[in-house]
Amino acid sequence: MEGCPVNTDKEYLSRLNNLFKENDEIYRNAAKRVGLPDCAFWIFYILREDSIKKEGNILTQSEICSTMYLPKQTVNSAMKKLENDGYIRLFNTNDRRSKQVSLTPKGMALAENTVDRIIEKETDALAGMAADEKETFLRLYQKYNDLLNTKMQTLTDSAGLSAKALEGE
Repeated sequence: MEGCPVNTDKEYLSRLNNLFKENDEIYRNAAKRVGLPDCAFWIFYILREDSIKKEGNILTQSEICSTMYLPKQTVNSAMKKLENDGYIRLFNTNDRRSKQVSLTPKGMALAENTVDRIIEKETDALAGMAADEKETFLRLYQKYNDLLNTKMQTLTDSAGLSAKALEGE
C-alpha cells in the first residue's frame, strides 16, 4: 500500500487509520517484548518522558490519566498494582482528589531496562528523518488532530440512538 496513489478522502482515511493501527501494534509489541502490560508500559513511559522534559517534576494521577487518554479507572487500577508491586509510590498532595506519582528505586530500575530502551529506539527512528521532515510531520499531524477535534465537536445523537437506547435502557 505504501507509495500507492490515493484518490479520495476515504482512501486517505483508510491509509491513515491503518498507519494508526500499525503504530499501536508497534508499541503493543514493544511493551510485550520488554515484559510490560500495555497500561503499565504507558504509565512508566509518561513518568520517564516527563522526567526527561522536566527534571524533578512529579506528576499526579490525574495528569497521567489525561495524558494516556484512557479511562481513569483503568489507569488507577494499573497504578494500584504497580504501587502494590513496589514500582511506584503514590502520595497525597494539597489536592485530596489527586495523588502524586513517583517511581521507586525498583520502578526506576525497571524503567531503565524497558521504557528507556524504547525511547532510545524512537529517538533512533526520528534520527532517520531530516529536521524539516520532522517539523512537517508534526505540523501536519497537529493540523489533522485540530481539524478532527473541531469536526468531532459537532457530533450529536441525530438519529436518536444513544448507547443507552441500544442497550435497551
